[in-house]
Amino acid sequence: MPLHQGPEKRDERPMSVNPFYGEANPVGGMTEAPPKHRLPDAPLPPSTAYQLVHDELMLDGNSRLNLATFVTTWMEPQAGVLMAECRDKNMIDKDEYPRTAELERRCVAMLADLWNAPDPASAVGCSTTGSSEACMLAGMALKRRWSKRNPKPGARPNLVMGVNVQVCWDKFCNFWEVEPRLIPMEGDRFHLDPQAAAALCDENTIGVVAILGSTFDGSYEPVADLCAALDAVQERTGLDIPVHVDAASGGMIAPFLDPDLPWDFRLPRVASINTSGHKYGLVYPGVGWALWRDQDALPEELVFRVNYLGGDMPTFALNFSRPGAQVVAQYYTFLRLGREGYRAVQQTTRDVAGRLAERIEALGDFRLLTRGDQLPVFAFTTGPDVTAYDVFDVSRRLRERGWLVPAYTFPPNREDLSVLRVVCRNGFSADLAELFVDDLRLLLPELRRQPHPSTRDKGAATGFHH
Repeated sequence: MPLHQGPEKRDERPMSVNPFYGEANPVGGMTEAPPKHRLPDAPLPPSTAYQLVHDELMLDGNSRLNLATFVTTWMEPQAGVLMAECRDKNMIDKDEYPRTAELERRCVAMLADLWNAPDPASAVGCSTTGSSEACMLAGMALKRRWSKRNPKPGARPNLVMGVNVQVCWDKFCNFWEVEPRLIPMEGDRFHLDPQAAAALCDENTIGVVAILGSTFDGSYEPVADLCAALDAVQERTGLDIPVHVDAASGGMIAPFLDPDLPWDFRLPRVASINTSGHKYGLVYPGVGWALWRDQDALPEELVFRVNYLGGDMPTFALNFSRPGAQVVAQYYTFLRLGREGYRAVQQTTRDVAGRLAERIEALGDFRLLTRGDQLPVFAFTTGPDVTAYDVFDVSRRLRERGWLVPAYTFPPNREDLSVLRVVCRNGFSADLAELFVDDLRLLLPELRRQPHPSTRDKGAATGFHH
């Protein structure tokens, strides 16, 4: 074919060299990106729209290498198939989808049994979109119960908790006008102190929150000691102050790996518990669970009944319409693993965390704060002799190799302490842990040659969104 086509008029429109991306315009090809902040004028073929979105998402990080998140990043293919089969089911529509509602009820019963409720059949609970919603529900129940026994006009309710609580508790206190009373960290104590918590309680305290698995360092708070301290308060003052256990992570670790640890409904003062099914419950986001000891722990006026979807349906979640797929996936996982399966999975994860912590300590540059022997999570900081770099330098350099490891400072009174935290989950294998240590080891010689930490120049650091 000659290069020069003669005097006849040529089509000046550029042709796409990729016929796939040319589908949007079969004649001239797709030479311009569609608008990003307004609706496009014309539709795209589904394959082209898919590819455009798919390509942009390739720039996200690899979730399997995200050691910052507690959220499940791997499930068996069969679970994914089940979720796809019921992604169109509305969880709230229990009359139209009665079997999905039944699976939710079974999950609540299984958790009540797992957490040693006095009568699992009478325990009350529901699924939520995650632990944040579950905590809001538990906080609302605490406040309503307090208002019934403290009818003094103008009294301001307060909630006692450690400064290490997840941000959802700050939101609860803000949204529902509750005074947060926070116990600061002191020395090597990175969570709530039972005696300090008891000292902050008074007739306007709606409850005390205990964290079974702090997001800052993976440690359990001493729930039994807290309950004993509040027992002493009741003996001395007559105040009967309930405890809510925020077991977002530990609620699916402790029953299998620490079965003799009293933290759950075995303690009479524990009124409610929440957990995240999408964390160590081993389900993709988002599903959480909120359970109360019995009917008395959840005020009846917080339960709403609707019939316009067909049938009488009680509901006490904050959200209304939401997908049923995650609830189905939770039931699949309970059924698939059972107690022994969960124990094996969680023990493997804890073993990986413990060995990885030891390997990092053996490098010589770091000091461990925790060792992954409670939650499969550990925090570490640079050693006292390390002056050339800090934890923010380490986090930044690891990100260049694909690893997401958060670096952050602790809250009051330990703002002086900056740490890195590693969350080990199902799917983070011993082999991946070995690769992580190898990458960390390769970075150290260059970091050691720095004149000083680079954050001193930049004034910014890789943050931890708590």
